[in-house]
Amino acid sequence: MLCLMNSLLSATSTCEASRLNDLRKRDFLAAHILIVEDDETIASMIEATLNIGGYTSEIALDGNIALLAMQERVFDLILLDIMLPGKDGFTVFEERGALAAETPVIFLTAMGDVPSKVKGLRMGAEDYIVKPFEAVELLARIEVVLRRSQPQQAMLHHAGIIIDTERHQVTNHGQKIDLTPKEFDLLSFFINNIDIALTRERLLSAVWGYDYYGDTRTVDTHVQQLRKKLNLSSDLVTIQRLGYRLESRPVTLADVQSSDLSANDSPSDADPEA
Repeated sequence: MLCLMNSLLSATSTCEASRLNDLRKRDFLAAHILIVEDDETIASMIEATLNIGGYTSEIALDGNIALLAMQERVFDLILLDIMLPGKDGFTVFEERGALAAETPVIFLTAMGDVPSKVKGLRMGAEDYIVKPFEAVELLARIEVVLRRSQPQQAMLHHAGIIIDTERHQVTNHGQKIDLTPKEFDLLSFFINNIDIALTRERLLSAVWGYDYYGDTRTVDTHVQQLRKKLNLSSDLVTIQRLGYRLESRPVTLADVQSSDLSANDSPSDADPEA
């Protein structure tokens, strides 16, 4: 777990408390995560990592406490260690009950042997992470699992910008805008997290994936392109020493008219390169 602790300390050392408070503010897609981990230090470090990522969470230190929490409250994701006092992680998974039956589970464990991995995945876990791991990897895997578990909106809106996720097309006040695949994904992620301060590290993990080996300047370059192509200089703001935030603004008559234009646009006009 040393990797997680080092990466977390590095991340928090560059962020003031007031900026971290911005990360706690989430929209209706907010995720509340149950951390089932018997080591209090590790559990606290995971909790702090999730806090930086903008998630809320609570900790259960043994299997019996975890089962009680799952029976009483609804969670969007469960991070479940295997070696637990009371009842082990596999037993907790099997006995988690109806309320948590559809909740995605990621196993977190030091048990790196193949049979344990296979058993967890065959039981129905969404993912399996072996300790030690980097904070950015944990956040990336959480992002992927939550994205899979949530219904995707076909149309995303921000002022006069409309994203048609099925046709992979973007319009701004009725005019088609050509975006690269990563620009498209980045814009979608910003709109899905409107008014939330997002670190460059979180943007990297969510859009490029936890196995991406580039640096955060990649994010800066793509943000600059989005600002230029979509006239987002005033909306897509830089949070000093942290990252970016796409700010909401009142919908204007022009925005409504452009939405009508996009709705009436026939699918045959879609630009496959957008």
